Parts: sequence; C-alpha cells; structure tokens
Amino acid sequence: MDKLKITFLDAASIGEDVALEPVARLGELVTYPFTAPEEVEQRVKDCDVLITNKVQIRQREIDAAPRLKLICVAATGTNNVDIEYATSKGIPVKNVAGYSTQSVAQVTMAMLLSLSCHTGYYDNKVKSGEYSRGNLVSDVERKWMELAGQRLGIVGLGTIGSRVAELASAFGMEVVYYSTSGKPHSDKYRHLPLEELLATSDFISVHAPLNALTLNLIDYSKLKLCKSSAKLINIGRGGIINEEDLVRALNEEIIEGIGVDVFSKEPLPESSPYFKIKDKTKALLLPHIGWTSREARTLLVAKIAENIRASFISSI
Repeated sequence: MDKLKITFLDAASIGEDVALEPVARLGELVTYPFTAPEEVEQRVKDCDVLITNKVQIRQREIDAAPRLKLICVAATGTNNVDIEYATSKGIPVKNVAGYSTQSVAQVTMAMLLSLSCHTGYYDNKVKSGEYSRGNLVSDVERKWMELAGQRLGIVGLGTIGSRVAELASAFGMEVVYYSTSGKPHSDKYRHLPLEELLATSDFISVHAPLNALTLNLIDYSKLKLCKSSAKLINIGRGGIINEEDLVRALNEEIIEGIGVDVFSKEPLPESSPYFKIKDKTKALLLPHIGWTSREARTLLVAKIAENIRASFISSI
C-alpha cells in the first residue's frame, strides 16, 4: 500500500507544545492550523485519513474525499461528524475516549472551589485597592461556604462525572446524580430525578454529551427549581443548558453563580447572552480549556495514532 496521506484540519487545537510525531510516523502528515468551512473540500480531496477536532465533516466534505478510509476525531464528542453517512460509505469514525478525564475533572473542581470561595470577587478586592483602603483585616462582605456537607448534583455520571464525584467526596460533599439516559447505573451514589436533583443540590455539575436527550435539558423552568444559593457548572457541552435562560436566571438571582467552560457556539460570539451578565463576579467563564492539560493533549495524540495504526495494522 502507498504511504498513507493523513490530513489534520485544525492542528492548532492541539497546541505547539505537544508533538504530532506519533501520527507523523504513520504516513505523510499534512497539517493546517485551522480550516474554514469553505476550505475543507479542497484540503481533504487526496487524504486517506482525516483528523478533525471541531471542523464540521458532513456529506459534502466526505464526498469530496474519494480516497478517505478513516475519520479520526481529536476529541471525545463526535457531533461534528455525520457518522451515519460516513458509515454508509464504509468509512469508520473513531474518537478518543478517556484521555481528558483527569484534566476535565480538575478544571471542574477548580470552578467549584472558585465559585464556593468567591475567589474572583476577593481577588478583585485586593487588586483594586479596596482592601487596602479599608480598616478590617479580613473582608467578610460576601459569605462563602465550606464544601463539606454540601450536596453536589452531577448530571451525567460517566467516566468524567464519576471522577468528579470521587474528588468531591474527598472534600466531604454528598454526591447524587441524574442519568441522562434515564437508567440508574451506579450503586455508589444515589440517583435522583432531574427535578429533585436541581431542587435539592447546592452545586450542580453537568458532564453529559450533547444529543437528542440532552439538548436544552435545563431551561428556565428547570432553573426555577434550584435553590437561590445554588451554583451551576457546565463543562459537558454547550446547548445542554439553555444559555439565554441561564443568564436570565443568574441576573434574576434565581441561582447564585455559574461556571461555564463550553458554549453552544465556539469561540464565544460577541452577541452571546453571557456578555449580558449583570454581576460578573458571580460568573466564571472559561474558553473551553477543560480538556487541554498538556498531559491530556499528549495522550490524545498518542491515542489518535493508535486508532490509525489499528485501522491499517497490516500496512504500517
């Protein structure tokens, strides 16, 4: 077999500090930092293996690549690829599961701790000089709570959600969960209906995939069930929580704080409702970094190489 031509459409998503050598060893690797929708067809026309992180690969793009034998998604989620059409053409689609479990769980806990302790608010107090102008040694204006004894409701207790549950338990939190499939699957944590989880949890953390069951799963009517002191974190997928409704609930003080690392459209457009948050100290917004620890990205590249090697094991 001729040397595999491997095309990576958005290689900049991996970062310059992580080498693509494990993939490059398997064939002729062509990389593009970023590929706009109108550039995809030209760039995939000669490739055998296509790697994409977030670039959309639908029927038109697949038809533009007559030599295509494998699509590798440089992520866990595969909603940017028309898997049904690829399968009908005999082209397998392989994602990478489990590479970012520790990374996402750590960022989740960082957001949970920041929202609990109001670190952004207090950090600004010092940096703005307000603390220096005061008379008190400690600022007790905004109360913060210890995590021990608080209830964490996890929406989606998969691999990442389970790791978050373990870490939260180490802080002394009570963990409950809601399975988005509707089927309880853990004997370690208590399963609750979504409505009860929202109504009784001090913190809610979303770790579900985006699909027909989870799109707009949490809207304004669901948010109104929450405690007024609740903090809600979404590090699963944008679109699971209705963004307009989430900002509305925060501005109306239906909930106390939010931490978001994923958005329905990324990068976040300037028209996003998140820019309408009144009290920005109550919101922690991150640019989809949950999966991006150096260790996670290195493992991701290694597993992409494994997926390619497994598909062409007799010829590599």
